[in-house]
Order: sequence, then structure tokens, then C-alpha cells
Amino acid sequence: MRGDVHGGFCERPGVKFPRPTHRCLMVKGTRADAEALRDEIAGVLMGMGLRLSPEKTLVTHIDEGLDFLGWRIQRHRKKGEDRQYVYTYPAKKALRAICHKVKDVCRGTNIDQPLPVLLHRLNPVLRGWCEYFRPGVSSKTFQYLDQIVWRQVWAWLRRKHRKARWKALRRRYCNGGWWPSEGEAQLLRTGSISTTRYRYRGAAIPSPWKAAV
Repeated sequence: MRGDVHGGFCERPGVKFPRPTHRCLMVKGTRADAEALRDEIAGVLMGMGLRLSPEKTLVTHIDEGLDFLGWRIQRHRKKGEDRQYVYTYPAKKALRAICHKVKDVCRGTNIDQPLPVLLHRLNPVLRGWCEYFRPGVSSKTFQYLDQIVWRQVWAWLRRKHRKARWKALRRRYCNGGWWPSEGEAQLLRTGSISTTRYRYRGAAIPSPWKAAV
């Protein structure tokens, strides 16, 4: 595996990793080097009463990519350039999970309830998921999720008002537009959420260890 990859994952308010937390290690070298390092780590952990999970321990090339804590980490050639970059973006499994969650919330909210009840249940779920994936290349995923959520909410409204026409629903819930809202409650637009980038701080982080001479 060639090339150094630096990644940062931190716990923020509303973002908690499971215990024990999985670890991701990327090395520079050949596959044999990585496998030897894996065996060495397994030996160290065994002395601590721990072990590597065979199902969750993966040796792969960065070009093939890997899934880690909901992220897909993979190297791609940037469009219009010859250089390659390592990208982190939401994994397909994570996207499927949030789509199923949105569907469950919409299906689990009784249609006798007003629209704000659904939105107050749905928006925190969407906001938390997007906040977790903001530090990656997630814009297209957010836009895709935007469409999925819109369809699910509109399906809920159609079930609530089975005999109403589109025009009447838009006038009542969208002010003549297409985005659902009622009063001060409005469906979160995940497609408009901006992304950030993790800045590797490397040498800027002070170290208590003395450099080897």
C-alpha cells in the first residue's frame, strides 16, 4: 500500500462512538508488511487480554477502499486532473440506514397527528446524521437524502389527506411551493447543509516525546 493517509475522527456533542471503539490503522508498505503488522498487533493485544476480530480486521489497498465508522475511505483520481486524492464520504451502508430510519419515522407517526409532530421527530435525526458526515465529501449524499426525505414526507401527507389534490396540499403545507412546512416548523433541507474538511494538524500538535537522535 503506497501513500500516507491521515484521518481524524473525534467525538462531538451528539456523536458518540461505541465501546470498545474500533480502530483504523493505515500503513505505508506492501501487503506483506501490513499482514506482518497485523500479526504483531494481535500478539500485543493477546498479552492485554484482547484480540482482533477476524470479521472486522481488513487488509486492503487504499485504491480499493474500506468502510470505517460509517465512512467510506478510498483514493480516487480527481476529475480533470492526473493526481489522486484520498476521499472520505458516507458509506452506502450508512446512507441505507438513514433512509430506513426516515421511512420508519414517517411510517411510525400517526397520520392523525399534525405535520409539525412529524417534523419535530424527523429533523433531529437528519441534523444529527448530517452533522456527523459534514467533515467529508458529502454534498451529493446530502442532496440525495434531501430527495428521499421529501418523498417520504409527501407520501405521509398524501396518506393523511387521501382525497386532496396536489395543488391543495401545496397551498396548505408549502405556501404554494413544494417544501413542506407548517407554522414555524419546516422540514430540514439536508441538501443545503454545507460540508467542512478535516485539516490534518500533524506537526502543529505538541508532543511530549523527544525525537530520536
